[in-house]
Amino acid sequence: MKTAVISGGAGGLGRALGDALRAEGWRVVAIDRDVSALAPDETLIALQCDLTDHAARDAVLAQLAQDYPRVDLAIYNAGITQIGEFGALAEATHRRVFEVNYFAAVEMARVLLPNLRAAKGTHLAISSVAGFAPLYRRVAYAASKHALEGAFKSLASEEAAHGVRVQIAAPSFVATNTGNPERSADGTARPGSAPDGIDYMEPEAAARIILRGLARGAPFIPVGRVARASWWINGVAPRLFRWLMERRIRGE
Repeated sequence: MKTAVISGGAGGLGRALGDALRAEGWRVVAIDRDVSALAPDETLIALQCDLTDHAARDAVLAQLAQDYPRVDLAIYNAGITQIGEFGALAEATHRRVFEVNYFAAVEMARVLLPNLRAAKGTHLAISSVAGFAPLYRRVAYAASKHALEGAFKSLASEEAAHGVRVQIAAPSFVATNTGNPERSADGTARPGSAPDGIDYMEPEAAARIILRGLARGAPFIPVGRVARASWWINGVAPRLFRWLMERRIRGE
């Protein structure tokens, strides 16, 4: 039985990915700060962990690496968003966004590196349109996703020699927490809860696209029509993309 480890695996896109993999015969290890909604069984292992708690994170990852010497797929899905003007963005908030969206992912990848090499497995980083393009009033979020993409694109060159693939998926707006943002005073909120999103996708639909791209071995997987259009327009006409993005998100 193949083993997949998913951070942020208890809800939204992470849970949809886990459900789809289990339907294909995989064992899924889901890591999340709240796993109470999961029903563990022989194919689903739920590990509670706040990834911003370094001691707890390190302990969970060390145990995970020991318990599963071969990991076929690691999905770095845990994330938070942050919406607000840059002038009001405190350094502590900026760092919190990076702790979840970037540092938790790269540390998980580092710890599980031998396990993925043993299985000749795959690193799958869940990025965003904000990982390759600007996004209005989301400086910290876009910066963290740009960093995530840079790290995993670079890692791909190292891991190819070990038979390990590195893939990146970039959804646009996935409806994972609509109506339940748990938004803090600093503008941080659960992913998929933004009120200014465009053409939201259901997590199950996003998961199907991601897993199809995973099976094809696609290095980069734009998820949904907004992501596909954004990737193309930003690549050929960045100023046009910025104008369209600002117009749509500002509602002008």
